[in-house]
Amino acid sequence: MSSLIHSTLRHAANGVRSGAHSATELLDAALGRIEAVEGRVHAVLTVDADGARRAAADVDRRRARGEPLGALAGVPVGLKDNICTREIRTTAGSRILGEFVPAYDATVAARLRAADAVILAKTNLDEFAMGSSNENSAYEPTRNPWDPTRVPGGSSGGSAAAVAAGEVWGALGSDTGGSIRLPASFCGVVGVKPTYGRVSRWGVVAYASSLDQVGTFGRTVEDAALMLECIAGHDPLDGTSSVRTVPRYAESLGLGVRGLRLGLPREYFVEGMQREVESAVREAVRRLEGLGASVVPVSLPHTAYAISTYYLVATAEASSNLARYDGVRYGLRVAEPGTSIGEMYQGSRAAGFGPEVKRRIVLGTYALSAGYYDAYYLKAQRARALIARDFEQALATCDALVTPVAPTTAFRVGEKTDDPLTMYLSDVLTISVNLAGLPAISVPCGFDDAGLPIGLQVIGRRFDEPTLFRVAAAHEEATGVHDRWPSP
Repeated sequence: MSSLIHSTLRHAANGVRSGAHSATELLDAALGRIEAVEGRVHAVLTVDADGARRAAADVDRRRARGEPLGALAGVPVGLKDNICTREIRTTAGSRILGEFVPAYDATVAARLRAADAVILAKTNLDEFAMGSSNENSAYEPTRNPWDPTRVPGGSSGGSAAAVAAGEVWGALGSDTGGSIRLPASFCGVVGVKPTYGRVSRWGVVAYASSLDQVGTFGRTVEDAALMLECIAGHDPLDGTSSVRTVPRYAESLGLGVRGLRLGLPREYFVEGMQREVESAVREAVRRLEGLGASVVPVSLPHTAYAISTYYLVATAEASSNLARYDGVRYGLRVAEPGTSIGEMYQGSRAAGFGPEVKRRIVLGTYALSAGYYDAYYLKAQRARALIARDFEQALATCDALVTPVAPTTAFRVGEKTDDPLTMYLSDVLTISVNLAGLPAISVPCGFDDAGLPIGLQVIGRRFDEPTLFRVAAAHEEATGVHDRWPSP
């Protein structure tokens, strides 16, 4: 079973199609792995073993009859628990949705099923995807598989940790300000945040609707690309969904980087950056140069305003989106006999929302309030336009940008929970990408002196995910970093 656990998603799916192993054998290996490591990692909130077993058996029956199978044939995967799944509990990491069981699949979940993936696990997250460490989960914080005293990153920490620990072969997450790329970097896996509009958001619990984007985690660039190809594409249920044709991402993986012009933003090597992080990223850049790319310095001058801009735009949208959780139609209701409607609202939200969610709702409500809208929210939208213009100008002369993902490797559990502003700075190198709606990928590029993973971020033009995969795959092939696994 250990050989199956350490195989790539592509290899696992090909093995089911060829008969080298069955979908049921893959599922048994995943369930065994979850049982072995979940007590240490806490990456999973819900395991749908019965539903997964039915799906795996169906794949095996169809394979035995000689029927064609989808791209993800029989491979167990995880979904961040803010992605609705039919008849499987979906909590968004919050007590206010602790008993919510959707009657429908999100579009991305339906597309995974159509590709014959086996949806096994709903993964842990910061409540309503608000956080950088996974410590804001209303349940139990996820731990980093490389070192359980460290965080996995957030908010999609459960998905990244589950892939890194071998509990699933691939997973979906959502990225509002770095929530795929940061945990991918901290956990040593590949994480892709696609262009805004590339993947449907229908059926995904909303945090900040102009920033949220569903993306993929894989053990290799190829695995992440394969999953993205399965879930991407136009969805008439999502008004922000692009009608652009989805490329065959795998076709770009072996093209190399010779002839590409890569920009290195000076603002992304920030004061206080961990020495090993800067060293590993600069070494990765030199490696890409050695493979034939040219690297030039570029400037993104409005990067300094990204944190403040993000925490006005995102919290304002959160204030609007989370107003629906009032205890009336669904979710937690706290109300004694004779309670007024206002008291019921207050009691339900006080009991259902955690401290970080409440903090962001208050901040967003304030920014949208009469007399402050122009001073805060409107000004933030103007700054957002300047940040997007910086990228547009830099990418007019470069094929992609290469940067660190985060200033540090994974920090210790509890290290930043008492200082929200310090925690927010963990996303300083990822937030701008969301504000501009661009695609980006995190690919492992090394380890620090404590053996913790470091990620390289590649940022591309809108809808140019193929170039991201091209650069990331070339780097991956040249290093073999992805072959290292946490123990046990």
